[in-house]
Amino acid sequence: MILIVDSGATKSDWIALDGKGKQLFMTQTLGLSPEVLTRPVIEDRLANNFELSKNRKDVTHLYFYGAGCGTDRMKKFLTEIFNEFFPNAKAEVKEDTYAAIFATTKVGQHAIVCILGTGSNCSYYDGEILHQKVTSLGYIPMDDGSGNFFGRKLIRDYYFNKIPMDLATKFAKEYNLDADVIKENLYKQPNPNTYLATFARFIVENKNHPYCRGVIDKGFQQFVNNYIMQFELATKVPVSFVGSIAYYLREELATVVERNDLILGVIRQRPIEGLVEFHKAAIE
Repeated sequence: MILIVDSGATKSDWIALDGKGKQLFMTQTLGLSPEVLTRPVIEDRLANNFELSKNRKDVTHLYFYGAGCGTDRMKKFLTEIFNEFFPNAKAEVKEDTYAAIFATTKVGQHAIVCILGTGSNCSYYDGEILHQKVTSLGYIPMDDGSGNFFGRKLIRDYYFNKIPMDLATKFAKEYNLDADVIKENLYKQPNPNTYLATFARFIVENKNHPYCRGVIDKGFQQFVNNYIMQFELATKVPVSFVGSIAYYLREELATVVERNDLILGVIRQRPIEGLVEFHKAAIE
């Protein structure tokens, strides 16, 4: 049995294939980002999934593409957990950017591939190797244009009284904005980045409000400036995106991309479908 996993900070999609590429099952767990989760939390999320626990000894290959897996230390950390949970499997851990590449880009094609979901990332793919110009320092100082970026912006503007009154009233009705609740989730609960990203739904649902339009435009422009324009060939190759923020705000994203003379490639909400096709081709 082959397991293919696309793991973001919020959730992980798992698809199992047999030796001929036929799908056996599909399931989900919460996100498994090693940068923000402890070993016991990750182990619990695996053990509490019925399909994974039931079939864990039948897995022979595990291809895991995950947020927070950009360093050798994090790859080793997760690989050790997977080797224990799937005792008969050969585990291969790559950062989630590879999932985005395999889901949007043909083998041998040059492209810039970006992630805009709970977090954000950007890489150049030369047809064989992934290149990055920016080393991520995580969701607090970076992740421009992401769900947690927009969530953080909303909370800050609300408390600094920078959101127009009509929108601020609506925001307060939809979310618990009590200071103690926010601080509890940010500083005492796991996955503060995911918590921040929950507020991004408000941006999406109210994207036609002048305030939200401005926040979205500036956030995407900041991502272009800080991430995409680091590459010399930025305006010469397609720029593709995966992630819920890119997908649900695709019209606004396309406007910013075109304004910067970039070539818009593919926008996918989830890369898992493309990943499965990529690995099926390898089996065949």
